Amino acid sequence: MKRLTNLLGLVSRPKPAVGTTPSDVVYAENKWKLLRYRPRAQGLAHTTPILMVPSLINRHYVLDLMPGKSFAEYLVNEGFEVFCIDWGTPGDEDRFLTFDDVVDTALGRALRKVALAAPGKKAHVLGYCMGGTLAAIHGAVHPEHFASFIALAAPVTFADDSLLSTWTRSKGFDVDALVDGAGNVPWQLLQSAFHMLRPTLTLSKAVSVLDRAWNDEFLDGFLALETWGNDNVSLPGEFYRRYIDALYQKNSLISGEFTLGGQRAQLSRFTAPTLAVTFQHDNIVPGPSAAALIDAIGSKQKQHLHLPGGHVGAVVSKHAAKTLWPQLAAFYAQHDVKTVTPIEYPELSVTREALPKPRPGKPAKKTGRKLTERRTLD
Repeated sequence: MKRLTNLLGLVSRPKPAVGTTPSDVVYAENKWKLLRYRPRAQGLAHTTPILMVPSLINRHYVLDLMPGKSFAEYLVNEGFEVFCIDWGTPGDEDRFLTFDDVVDTALGRALRKVALAAPGKKAHVLGYCMGGTLAAIHGAVHPEHFASFIALAAPVTFADDSLLSTWTRSKGFDVDALVDGAGNVPWQLLQSAFHMLRPTLTLSKAVSVLDRAWNDEFLDGFLALETWGNDNVSLPGEFYRRYIDALYQKNSLISGEFTLGGQRAQLSRFTAPTLAVTFQHDNIVPGPSAAALIDAIGSKQKQHLHLPGGHVGAVVSKHAAKTLWPQLAAFYAQHDVKTVTPIEYPELSVTREALPKPRPGKPAKKTGRKLTERRTLD
C-alpha cells in the first residue's frame, strides 16, 4: 500500500532541498563564486584547507547533495576547513572565455585565496570529473599551492575506446562549426550526449522507482539526484573548443604538449601527494583514462584506488559515506600540515582492478583481472 501511495503522489511530492550545508561566498568574480562551508561548532581538527573543484558542466552541489549524502557535510563534520568553486551560469557574453581564463586565472585565483591564509600557503585540492582534469592541468604548471591532490574520476588521457572519445574524434564532429554557430555550447546538447551513453538509463531508473517506491528515503535521494542531473550548465564556447580539440582530439595533456598560459603543462612537474580514484562501472570516464595520472604525475607519494560503483552513485550514495569518503578524509589527514586532533578511520575492504597502461594515441585494452586486498590510506 505504501508503494502505491508513494507512486500516486510522486508527481506532487516535494523535491528535497539540495546543497544545504551552510556556506558563505568569500569571493566572487564574473559568474563564479568561491564558497566556504561553515566549520563545525567544536572547531577544526586539521589545519590544511580543502578546495573542491567540480565540473563546469554540472552544478557544484553534487558534492553537497543533501544531508547524509553530502561529501562537503561529511568533511566539515570531520573537522576540515572546506571550500568549493561554484562555476555559476555563463551568459551569452561569456562565449569568448578561454581555457586559460577558466583554468589559469579563475581556478588559480580560487586556489590562492584558499591557500595563502593556510599553514605553508598550501591547500588540498579535490577535482571531480572535468574538475579533476582542470586541476591536474593547473597543478602541472602551478604546483606551488598544492598540499595534495585527489583526482576523483578525472580523465587525463583521452585515447581510449569510450563513446565520448570515439564521438569527438569522428570526422562528423566539427567542434569549430558548433562553437562558431552556437557560441556557448547548449546544455541540452551536452545532456543528450550523456544520455546516449546509456540509452536504457531512463528505463532502468523507472524500474528502480517502481521496485523501491515504498522507501521514502530512497525516493528523496532519487529526486535529489534527478534535480541535480537535470540542472545542467552550458559551456563557454572558446573554452569548449580547446577542451575538445587539445584534449579529446589531440590527447595533448598526457603527451606533455598541452600549454596553459603559454607554459607547458607537464604532469611530471606536479609533485604533490596524489590519489587517483576510479570506479568499476563508470561509463563516462573509463578507468584507464583516469588511472593514467599515476604513471604520468611526478609525485613520489601516489596511490590508485579503484572501487565498485558508477560515476555519480559511487560519490554521493550512502555507500560512499561508508567506503569512499573515509578513505579520502584519511588521505587528507595523512598529508595535513599539522593534525590538531588525531582521527581514527576504520579499515575498509576495497576492490582494485589491475588496469592496463594506456599509450598516447592508442585505445586502452580491457582487462578482467581483479585483485582484492585489505588496505587503508592512513
